[in-house]
Amino acid sequence: MLLLFAHVSQGQQLLRAKGTAIIDERGREIVLKGVGLGGWLLQESYMLGTDTLDAQGRIKRAMRRTMSVSEVESFYKQYRNGFITKSDIDFIAAQGFNCVRLPMHYDLFLTSAQRHLREQALDQGSAVPAYVAALAKWYDADQLFTNPKELDGFRYIDDLLAWCKANKLYVVLDLHAAPGGQGADRNINDGIIPLDLWKRRDAKGRLLYQDVTVRLWQKLAARYRNESWVAMYDVLNEPHGMDTAHGMAGDNSEAQALYGRLITAIRAQGDKHLIMVEGNGYGNEYTNLTPDKLPTKYKTNLVYNAHRYWCTNDPTVGDANPNQINLIRNLVAFRERWKVPVWVGETGENSNEWLTAAAQALNERTIGWCHWNVKRVAGTTSLLNIRPYGSILTPEGRANLLRNIQFKHCEPNRDVLDALMRQPGTMATKAYVPLALPGTIAATHYDMGRVGTAYQDSLYQKTDYRRPDRWNLGGAGRNDGVDIGLAHDGNDTALAVQHMTAGEWLQYTVTVKQPGRYNVEARVANDGTVPAELQIHVADSLVATLPVPAGPSMNTWITLTTTTTMLPAGQHMLRVYVAKPGARLNWLQFSPAATTQSGQ
Repeated sequence: MLLLFAHVSQGQQLLRAKGTAIIDERGREIVLKGVGLGGWLLQESYMLGTDTLDAQGRIKRAMRRTMSVSEVESFYKQYRNGFITKSDIDFIAAQGFNCVRLPMHYDLFLTSAQRHLREQALDQGSAVPAYVAALAKWYDADQLFTNPKELDGFRYIDDLLAWCKANKLYVVLDLHAAPGGQGADRNINDGIIPLDLWKRRDAKGRLLYQDVTVRLWQKLAARYRNESWVAMYDVLNEPHGMDTAHGMAGDNSEAQALYGRLITAIRAQGDKHLIMVEGNGYGNEYTNLTPDKLPTKYKTNLVYNAHRYWCTNDPTVGDANPNQINLIRNLVAFRERWKVPVWVGETGENSNEWLTAAAQALNERTIGWCHWNVKRVAGTTSLLNIRPYGSILTPEGRANLLRNIQFKHCEPNRDVLDALMRQPGTMATKAYVPLALPGTIAATHYDMGRVGTAYQDSLYQKTDYRRPDRWNLGGAGRNDGVDIGLAHDGNDTALAVQHMTAGEWLQYTVTVKQPGRYNVEARVANDGTVPAELQIHVADSLVATLPVPAGPSMNTWITLTTTTTMLPAGQHMLRVYVAKPGARLNWLQFSPAATTQSGQ
């Protein structure tokens, strides 16, 4: 069967499931490789740099202390209009991805007046019963989600579809923040009271938030049922906390019942789109959620999700629970056991080495995946980096944020893109920037590639979510195991490689323009109290040694000088080895050494 990792041709019909594969109308298997558009229609504070404010609703609440309701709404309209535009989608398509996943907040499908009542409930917990009563009234009167032309959520979907059609990209519609909140983590679902989706009953005894969720998907299905560029419906993002500790059954029965209702309601609209099921435990655990257990007669065109964060990529390692599928071995086994397609709806938030290993393992098994995320503030793991803006609670900070989120002001993380799209399946390195001798080499401009080929570092990924491992101890610059932080060397923005331990090294692809010996100036500091040592190798030969004396502080920078042995002209791999630990390296500068009359 032909596999399509790239874009598809025009005129395609809805994607569908055939056994374990997702196929198009010609029977060709489509492996969806995408990017999440998180932070656009739903903010998550850790991506926005507002961790102390928690979820989006609480960010808005803090803003309303000094702003009117209309001013906050105006800011958010400007924010959403600027965060994702056609330029962002053009960029994503140009990198070789073939889909995007759109995290949605249900409140964008409310009218402004309805949304205002919800935000009153966010501001004052005592207002929750009034909001639930109003929601029940709107539900009974069919006044929810009824006029798409006047509702922001539909407009954003329509805009995105137009941009994606122009680029031949599929769209996955993802209900990221469901009515009531599908879990205990408000940062993900912006809930008012944790797990209310599963618990809240109205005056008539109905699980009202579930009724509203079903109604929303009915309206979405009615509008987009014939839209072939919609790949599938991700009907509920990352349910979690459905356990006895939170007063629930502990067997996923609550999710089982809701999924049955959602699938049936969507199919009743004549909609044959793929429907993705997400398990408990942030989308990964499927006890009582397997196809045979779902209470619906519609068992076809289902896709099962996994979200893969901070776990091993070793395909031989599995979980004892066959219904826990974030590990690759379990994911494959689940797919084969139930003869359903599987898709990794979120993966990322890890080092480049981990991203490459994950993508390679999934690609080899024809399992699609979606990188989280497209952009974030001070983001090294995202495709695009949004520059820090200050505080969202100040006029200056908000103005900076509205500017910095625009595509033209974002900085592509070329190393992340390379790790996702070029490196899987190859051990070849690629120059980060063109480098030539004579010239200056910034320490952070080492090659892009796998650990052991482009660089060597003692800690280069996080494979256990319980451990606080940080692959880049400085947290800046690039997304490898190489530790990069601010140099504090007379330039507030300059970066340096630090925490260099014995046995680590960095490789630079350089072009030596003319043969000969070169003077080397090295801008260095020392992290420790004992001398450190760096060695420069070219074409696998030691050409210079740099003893780095201990200094009074780690930010005491000095410039060392030495001279290389003869360097041949041409392209070579220059490596900086850590012979003795403790050095910090800002840059190396090479200039031709003075020669004698004999040229020696």
